[in-house]
Amino acid sequence: MSAGSETQLSHILSSLDDDKAEDIVQIDLRGKSPMGDYMIICSGRSSRQVAAIAEKLTARLKRDLNVFSKIEGKDAGDWVLIDTGDIIVHVFRPEVREFYQLEKMWLPNAQAASSPS
Repeated sequence: MSAGSETQLSHILSSLDDDKAEDIVQIDLRGKSPMGDYMIICSGRSSRQVAAIAEKLTARLKRDLNVFSKIEGKDAGDWVLIDTGDIIVHVFRPEVREFYQLEKMWLPNAQAASSPS
């Protein structure tokens, strides 16, 4: 049995914090999109850190919660997407995050204006 989205969310946020991810934004997708319950967007300072954050996160989810994740983009390290089924995590280099501005697509106007860029 897989861990629920709230348990996964708590574990993901803890892992990102442990690995010094920056500008972590949590977006509640429940009732807004069938793709998942939450989206997390964060940044790493370099391609190496982005890849390491993603790698450690997927390993911890598997080890601690028996959650297997799909991961895309780890080799390039510019933008890594991790999909647990319930939660989608985007880990960006800051320049790439600024270019795509996912927060502006998913957050209400007031929140998007105040979120880090």
